[in-house]
Amino acid sequence: MLQDEEFAEFAEAAAERLRTTAYMMCRDWHLAQDLTQTALTRLYLGWRQARQADNLTAYAQKILLRAYLDHRRRRSSSETVVEVIHDTGYRHHPDLRLTMLDALGRLNPRDRAIVILRYFEDYSVEQVADVLDVPVGVVKSQTRRSLARLREVLASDQLALFA
Repeated sequence: MLQDEEFAEFAEAAAERLRTTAYMMCRDWHLAQDLTQTALTRLYLGWRQARQADNLTAYAQKILLRAYLDHRRRRSSSETVVEVIHDTGYRHHPDLRLTMLDALGRLNPRDRAIVILRYFEDYSVEQVADVLDVPVGVVKSQTRRSLARLREVLASDQLALFA
């Protein structure tokens, strides 16, 4: 029973952060909840091994990211969802939050995941490379391209406001 209690304690502490990360990747609260549940289920099934990880939160984030990328590869992931925005932060700048979420939504799923892990979850380049199972150089180049794309999107949005 001790393992179940350990897992329950971790899951309770990590669920909200996992759900927020999932939302930032998929932009759908219902799918984010499903991805979080999938990640926690997979983590529970491998708990004996997982609890030995140096950074259990990073391990769970890796499982979540893989669940998200698996979902994106499935044909059913192309469904369009009517978006309802729930407040998860940025209380002082809700317009900035919405603008950033929209800009992130214009990146492809892998690029979005890289930006979120690097700049919202504060992962190092090496940690992102490990999570995605790609070389460090790929993370660096995709980060550079993704940030350039975000700048373009945000600049065009600003110009559209003044047109």
